[in-house]
Amino acid sequence: MLRGLLEAGESVDLVVSRASRLTLLDETGISFRDAHWRDDLRAWLGRGADGKPGVFGDLRLDDVRHWSAGDLAAGPSSGSYPAKGMLIVPASTACVAGVALGLSKDLLQRTASVTLKERRPLVVAVRETPLNGQTLKQLVALDEAGAVVLPASPAFYAGATHIQDLVDFVAGRVLDAAGVGHGLYRRWRGELGGGSRTDSRTD
Repeated sequence: MLRGLLEAGESVDLVVSRASRLTLLDETGISFRDAHWRDDLRAWLGRGADGKPGVFGDLRLDDVRHWSAGDLAAGPSSGSYPAKGMLIVPASTACVAGVALGLSKDLLQRTASVTLKERRPLVVAVRETPLNGQTLKQLVALDEAGAVVLPASPAFYAGATHIQDLVDFVAGRVLDAAGVGHGLYRRWRGELGGGSRTDSRTD
């Protein structure tokens, strides 16, 4: 998703929560350190979905600004800070609960609250399963507040042949919800069997 945003020419304000850092370390082996965030982000973005390094080429990070999750005075914490919207990817059920309740325990929650009050697009890509009743109520509350609740559920009609295709589909749907153009997956064209074709994923 980050690659898609940067390739579309978007500027990115990046907040990596403490829980996300643990998930990133566990699932990829990459540490995300505030003091070395550019190096860590470059290593992260260079890996494929299967964890292999060097799959993707270097991206310029000039349009990325990193904010520490504990910095409640950061730019995105204020409604006057210029922003088009916010994407929470992935969103744990703990994150969902905090945002739905309007908490501001860290910069992620505070920025989500600001995004909703300023009536900017907020996309919440929840990744956990199964979901209990309380979480479902919180997701409904986010929907009613104007957020887009987007489960990280890949589709198979786009002709996925590799785990990267499944990841790209979810990332592409997040970008769709944010109104950002991309060519990450083959779109449905109203024709059965389209997923078995080998033509380009873009229109």
